[in-house]
Amino acid sequence: MPTEEALARAQERGLDLLEVAPNARPPVCKIVDAGKWKYEQAKLAREAKRKQSHHETKQIKLRPKTDDHDLEFKTRHAKRFLEEGNKVQFVVRFRGRENAHPETGRAALDKIMAELTEVARLERMPKYESRMMTMLVAPK
Repeated sequence: MPTEEALARAQERGLDLLEVAPNARPPVCKIVDAGKWKYEQAKLAREAKRKQSHHETKQIKLRPKTDDHDLEFKTRHAKRFLEEGNKVQFVVRFRGRENAHPETGRAALDKIMAELTEVARLERMPKYESRMMTMLVAPK
């Protein structure tokens, strides 16, 4: 229908003429309450944003001489992070003479990975670089 006629119908009803598909031939318009339509669109956008999943990389720091009980405690935290859908990066920091024995850090990371096998998969193998050994774990 012609634009003037559509505008007249919209004004009769006390509503607005809203262009829905401007690129279509002919352009598609709708008779709606523009304020209400705008509010509903903003509401849909907020809802979509809220449902979006946002994952982080959590970091857990260790030392080569970290005790077994402390490793278990940190493993429980890692399990919780993984269940929430986050990735976990384990960092073992070496100082002084500890640098001569990187196998102690690898043993700690292996022990942690053995505990997390049912909820996690290894994303990056333990890697030793400049006084730190890092391992990245992602949820299954």
